[in-house]
Amino acid sequence: MAQAARKTNWFAIWVTVGVVVALALVVVLVVTLNNAATPKPLPTEVNTPSASNIDSETGAILVGDGEDRLDTYVDFMCPICNQFEQVYGAEIEGMVDDGSITLGIHPISILDKQSSGTQYSTRSANAAYCVAVEDADASLPFLQAMFENQPSEGSKGLTNSEILDIAAGVGVTGIDSCVNDGTYAGFVSAMTEETPIQPGSQGIGTPTIAVNGEVIANSSLPPAGQLATLFE
Repeated sequence: MAQAARKTNWFAIWVTVGVVVALALVVVLVVTLNNAATPKPLPTEVNTPSASNIDSETGAILVGDGEDRLDTYVDFMCPICNQFEQVYGAEIEGMVDDGSITLGIHPISILDKQSSGTQYSTRSANAAYCVAVEDADASLPFLQAMFENQPSEGSKGLTNSEILDIAAGVGVTGIDSCVNDGTYAGFVSAMTEETPIQPGSQGIGTPTIAVNGEVIANSSLPPAGQLATLFE
C-alpha cells in the first residue's frame, strides 16, 4: 500500500513568508530612514547672495554701521569659535548696538570632515546667508543661537530641520528651500578659500579676526571686557 501523501503544512509556509516580508519591510525602513537623515549632496555652483547687508566680494554679513570694522571668520562646528563667542560675544554686540563698530560675519566651512559626511559646516554657513538675505536684523541672533546649540565635532551636526527651527526661533521663516537646497553652498566654499591666514599660521583657521582690515593673531586678543582697545 503506497504511503499516504504528506499534508502540506500551510501554517509553517505562511509563517515563513510572513517573516521574510517583515524582514524586507525592516530593511526598506532602515534604508529610508538613513536616506532621510543624510542630506543630499550640496551644489557646487556659486550663487552669490544679494542683499544690502552682504558684501558679495568678501562674503561678509554686515551688522551695524560703526566707523570701526571688526571681521570674524567662523565655522559653526568649531569649538574655539564657540569659546570666542562666549568670551567676547556680548561685548561685540554691545559695540554694534552703541554704534562703535560694524561687524562683518564670515561663515566659512573648514570642518566638513568632522561631521560624518553631512557637510555640517557648509550647511550651517549656507543657512547663515539664507537668514541674512531674508532678515538682516536676525543675522547676529542666528549666529548666537547656532553656537548655543553647537553640535560636537565628529557628530553628524544638526539636521536641516533643526537649523530651520533655530532660524524660526530668531524670527526667520520661509527659507526652507534655501537651506534644504544649499542655495549658497558653492558661495560658502568659494569664500572659505579666500579666508585670510593669521600671522604665524600655516593655513586657514577659525576663528580668524581682522581689525579695520588687518588680520591679527588670536594670541593678541585682549582680556574679556577690553576688546575696544583693539581700535585705539
